Amino acid sequence: MTETLTVRPAGPGDAAGICALLNAVDVIEIGRPETDLGTVETDLNNPGVDLATDSWLAFQGGRLVAYALVWADSGPGRVDGDHYVLPGHSEAAVRLLELMEIRAREMNAGAGAGVLRLHLNVEPTLDLLLLTGRGYRTVRRYQVMTRALSRAGDLPPAPPAGLTLRHCGADEADRRRAHALVEETFAAHFGHVERAYGPWLDHIDGRGLDWSLVWIAGLPGQGDVGVLLSRDDRTSMGWLSHIGVREDLRGRGIGGFLLRHGFAAYAERGRDTVGLGVDTHNETGALGLYEAHGMRLHYAVDTWELPLHSQG
Repeated sequence: MTETLTVRPAGPGDAAGICALLNAVDVIEIGRPETDLGTVETDLNNPGVDLATDSWLAFQGGRLVAYALVWADSGPGRVDGDHYVLPGHSEAAVRLLELMEIRAREMNAGAGAGVLRLHLNVEPTLDLLLLTGRGYRTVRRYQVMTRALSRAGDLPPAPPAGLTLRHCGADEADRRRAHALVEETFAAHFGHVERAYGPWLDHIDGRGLDWSLVWIAGLPGQGDVGVLLSRDDRTSMGWLSHIGVREDLRGRGIGGFLLRHGFAAYAERGRDTVGLGVDTHNETGALGLYEAHGMRLHYAVDTWELPLHSQG
């Protein structure tokens, strides 16, 4: 007998169950669990998400088999979403896609042309024919890269001539400078969303961030020229979220220095692995820089888009 499919919104109390589902998907897609409970809780507590209308849990025979979430903090015309499903549950997968798309059109109402954007492992548990059959297409590829660390091998690097480095710590002015540098240095990157300081803090969970792991680089006569934003709240690895250098000062070794500084900082903290994400079509040459410094592919993610039309 076919087990009944039931769907309901997620709630804060579902975080542990969702985390277990995402880790089951991780094991299938990348070989090991890498989702932390805190990450799930941050998503569920996003101030821009109404869980009653923007989240769904699908159960088959009482077992959680799929989870989806949508949000729209990227400006008019774009809705982002997460979709996770265990293999063999195409009915649940399709039902959550339908609900996401309906809600995305509601969120995009009045904005004209728009897209629903999903990020999926290149070999996902979701049957990709379900996406292509509904009109989704891939528009970008993103790589998660990692590198092994050691205290003996990853010592603090010597900075380029004249370059100074300071961490943000408790200085609110430096936090705002880090935000401004991220906005400036990532402005031309695919998918970057311009955010004011407050919404940016919400987006990066900045109020819970260890700001001593955020550094600003400066040069005499040039002011602040680069930023390294990192975080140490993942179980599996240290994470370099943003490495940005002002466009007029690229090619001077600043980006490589910030990368090596991140290696050394996390090696000193006892981490054995550090990771980051990079757009494979990044025009700054970031992918080549990371590869030249020993970073290797951990897994890849494709960005899928569905055009949003008011009539579906």
